[in-house]
Amino acid sequence: MESHSAGLRRVFLMAFCVAGIWSAYIYQGVLQETVSTKRFGTDKKRFEHLAFLNLAQNVVCLTWSFIMIKLWSNGKGGGGAPWWSFWSAGVTNTIGPAMGIESLKYISYPGQVLAKSSKMIPVMLMGTLVYGIRYTFPEYVCTLLVAGGVSMFALSKPSSKSISKLAHPNPQLGYGLCFLNLAFDGFTNATQDSITARYPKTTAWDIMLGMNLWGTIYNVIFMFGWPQASGYEAVKFCQQHPEAAWDILLYCLCGAVGQNFIFLTISRFGSLTNTTITTTRKFVSIVVSSLLSGNPLSTKQWGSVAMVFSGLSYQIYLKWRKLQRMQKKRKPM
Repeated sequence: MESHSAGLRRVFLMAFCVAGIWSAYIYQGVLQETVSTKRFGTDKKRFEHLAFLNLAQNVVCLTWSFIMIKLWSNGKGGGGAPWWSFWSAGVTNTIGPAMGIESLKYISYPGQVLAKSSKMIPVMLMGTLVYGIRYTFPEYVCTLLVAGGVSMFALSKPSSKSISKLAHPNPQLGYGLCFLNLAFDGFTNATQDSITARYPKTTAWDIMLGMNLWGTIYNVIFMFGWPQASGYEAVKFCQQHPEAAWDILLYCLCGAVGQNFIFLTISRFGSLTNTTITTTRKFVSIVVSSLLSGNPLSTKQWGSVAMVFSGLSYQIYLKWRKLQRMQKKRKPM
C-alpha cells in the first residue's frame, strides 16, 4: 500500500513538473514573441531594444536565486563554487542569448525555436573536428534529421503574415544569429561543467546566482555604460508604454519560475526526463505560436518541424537505452 501511494505521489509530482515547465516557458515564448513583434501604444512603435529582456531576466533570476539560497541554506556551510568563478561563463552566457533574442527581428518565433533546438549539431561538429570523437550511426541519423528539418524550414517561403510581423526580415542573418547563440551556449555549458567538477558541492542555486550576477554586470555595462547606450531608450520606451513594461516583467517571472521547475525535475527525475519535457515543450510552443500568434505554417514547414522533432525524439530514445544498459551493468549479479 505504501509503495502504491509513493508511486501516486511520484506521478503527481511528475505531472506538476510538466505543467510547471510547459506553462512557464510556453507563456514566456508568447510574451517574447509579443514584445519583439507588437506595435505598442497609439504611436504604434516597436520595442527595438530586445537585449534589455536579457538584462531584466538576469536581475529577476539573480534576486530569485539569492532569496532561495537564503531560504533553503539553513545556515549550512558553503563549499560551492565562489561567485567570481562564473565570470568567463557569464561572458558567453550574456552574448549568446542576446544574439538569440535579436534574431526575432529577422525570423519568426517558430523558426527561432527550431534553430535553437539543433544544439546537437555544433556539439557534434566540435567533438569531431576538435576532439576527434567518433559518434555512432544512429547519432548521425538524429543530427541529419534535425539539420535537414531546420534547413528545409529556413529555405521554405514564410507566409506574408509572418513576414509583416518582423521588424527587419532577413533569414540569413536571423538563423546565423541563432547558430552563434548555440555556439556560445556550448562554451557556456563546458565552462559550467568545469566549475562544478572543481567545486562538487555547487548547487543549482549557486550556478543560477553566479551566472545571473555576471550577466547583470555585463548587461548593465553594455546597456548603460555610456550616455547614448540603448538601455536608456529601453527604459524610456517602457515608461511611455507601460503595457510593454508589464509584458517584460511577466517574461522574466516566467523564466525564473521555469528554472525552478527544471531544477526540481532534474533533482527528482534526472536530466533525461527534463530533456524530454523541454523538447516536447518546444514543439507545443511552435503549435501555440502558429495557432494563437498569427504565424501560419505551410505544409512544407510542418514537415520540417516533424523532421526536427523526430530527430530529437530519437536522440532521447538513444539516451534512454544507453542509461538502461548502464543501470543493468551496475546491478550486482
